[in-house]
Amino acid sequence: MPRNLDLTALRSFVVVAETGGVTRAAGFLNLTQSAVSMQIKRLEEMLDTTLLDRSARKIALTGEGEQLLGYARRMLQLNDELLSRMTSTDYEGELVLGVPHDIVYPFIPQVLQRFAQEMPRVKVNLLSSYTTKLKEQFAQGKVDIILTTEEQPDAGGEVLVEQRLVWVGAPGGAAWRGRPLRLAYEYNCFFRPLVQSALDDAGIAWEMAVESDSTRTIEASVSADLAVHSAMEGHVPRYLEEVNHAGALPELPLTRVIMYTAEGARPQAVRAMRDLLRQNYCKRGSPRLVDSDYNLAG
Repeated sequence: MPRNLDLTALRSFVVVAETGGVTRAAGFLNLTQSAVSMQIKRLEEMLDTTLLDRSARKIALTGEGEQLLGYARRMLQLNDELLSRMTSTDYEGELVLGVPHDIVYPFIPQVLQRFAQEMPRVKVNLLSSYTTKLKEQFAQGKVDIILTTEEQPDAGGEVLVEQRLVWVGAPGGAAWRGRPLRLAYEYNCFFRPLVQSALDDAGIAWEMAVESDSTRTIEASVSADLAVHSAMEGHVPRYLEEVNHAGALPELPLTRVIMYTAEGARPQAVRAMRDLLRQNYCKRGSPRLVDSDYNLAG
């Protein structure tokens, strides 16, 4: 018959491994040193193995201990998550978060995951749209927090990160060499007038080769080398590439990710989400590319 591992002993083992000693672990766990030592010993006896190398001045994990550590962390995480979800008396309700298509990845999934762990009883409704549309919905009180991509914030906006727009096209493509320069943009894309203005100032002729309400249509057209587009630096989709134009195209302006927060209802949930967004954008700056399926719309 299967036996059950002692989660309390597993927790002590994890804390000992992370702090590097029984004494420090006892302080974190609010237990006596002997109690922690007994729990580790009981765990070793149950598994019939040695988990800690006690021969050195600082306790280290044995090979078996290293193997157990990963499993123990996952088990404790599930245990804590379940208890929090089933017994939490924290704030309940719904929070509406609006984010432009082009900056959903890579940070927003991480933010949502952390938020769900911290406030499991709050449902997050994620809206992904254009900056202009999100600002309209925010003004109407339909969204609690929005992120936008703009050159400058309006009143009440908080700049989270500043990044430059870059030209993007098909890998190895030649559309950027054509004149007039063929562009592909959604009708409501915030980046569209910025790019057109930069080309006008540089005296480069351009034409709208592809216009659509569909982001997928724009993506397909650019990846087929029918036209070029723009994206925030660090957010270039993996199926496109930044154009190495060597000065043949104008440098595009800086764009900022700006956060607007509604006051009033759901202050606890809004504050928690706002803090997580700050942590992810302000501390990390330009994100690294990930294999997620980015959208292009601004």
